Amino acid sequence: MYIVGIDCSKYKHDCFIATETGEVIRDTFTFDNSGTGFAQFFSILETLDCPKSEIKVGFESTSHYMVPLMKHLSVKGYEFILLNPVIVSRFRRSTTLRRVKTDKIDAKTIAQVLASSDYESYHMQVYHFPELKSLTRLRDRLVKQRSYYLVMLTNVLDEVFPEFKEFFDDSLKSKTAFYLLDTYKIPSRIANMNSNSFDNLRKVSKGKFSYAKFIKLKELAKNTIGSSSEADELEISSLLNIYKSINNEVCRVESKIEEIMTIIDSPTVSIPGVGMMSAASIIAEFGDLSRFANADKMLAYAGLDCGRSQSGTADYKGKMVKHGSGYLRQALMNVVETMMIHAPVFYDFYHKKRDEGKAHRVALSHLARKLVRLIYKLETSHTRFDLNNSK
Repeated sequence: MYIVGIDCSKYKHDCFIATETGEVIRDTFTFDNSGTGFAQFFSILETLDCPKSEIKVGFESTSHYMVPLMKHLSVKGYEFILLNPVIVSRFRRSTTLRRVKTDKIDAKTIAQVLASSDYESYHMQVYHFPELKSLTRLRDRLVKQRSYYLVMLTNVLDEVFPEFKEFFDDSLKSKTAFYLLDTYKIPSRIANMNSNSFDNLRKVSKGKFSYAKFIKLKELAKNTIGSSSEADELEISSLLNIYKSINNEVCRVESKIEEIMTIIDSPTVSIPGVGMMSAASIIAEFGDLSRFANADKMLAYAGLDCGRSQSGTADYKGKMVKHGSGYLRQALMNVVETMMIHAPVFYDFYHKKRDEGKAHRVALSHLARKLVRLIYKLETSHTRFDLNNSK
């Protein structure tokens, strides 16, 4: 068995090759993050003269710079291992007291970590996990940007027309609210709306915007305590355009995510309260579940396991470890609150933890762990959630 440790960066990668017994086959060398560099790297792998299954390649999962190389490895039939950077860091500290860290040293350390334990290999072509992971993370960033510009729009309205948001129950997300802002923008124009304006508003709201509301909104605009100028009008218009542009991109990304999830046909979607986007985020971050021997491994990967300290008669369980993907923990912690609304078994479990004296977030973390175990059971058995057999 040959061990290949690779430390990746933007422009070049450092590589160290040894046998599993520690014999150095190729001391640390550098190759460019380019087609020429990849050709050099694979030509060296071919000189090892052994089946590809006998070559264990490892990366530290810290950035996206290794993705092109991982895809090339996958296409050529090599499997690889992604190591948690915490494991690599602790291994390094356990082997030396020196505070020296370089790319070449990191490549050697990664190889040593690989040789120290039997880690599960991963293959990029399993399902569509890499694409799904990229898209769900992109969607997360876009949704946060969309929320940011909605907050900016709210701040402008607080000065221009502070009564507007309250009129729409403190939400600007309705089609009617956006139509009004997009069409009229400032209070003086809203105050001068006519019967044609009302007809258009009824069409946009599908008949939900009554004439009484129409008159009330005009009165609020006429008597608003806010003030507006041409600059305010331009700012509102600009923020609306940016918001709509981001929202269109969110819809495009979500459409592609749904397409991939239809191909994957994940049982996680069948869990009450777990929507398509939440399921996609969770599945994408876990990746190929065949890598996990049991649900406890998944919990550790998500950073949802508890720290423990035991010495003599003292045995203390600490807080959530929080190692691993922050996107994954965020998706799990967000979705469990919705799950409680849709399934009694989750609601009862949450309140059982609350009755035990657990704080709200702690009880949710217990529910998140229960969800991970459920996902493991459904995904590995390829079965759908059955509410009647969920106890």
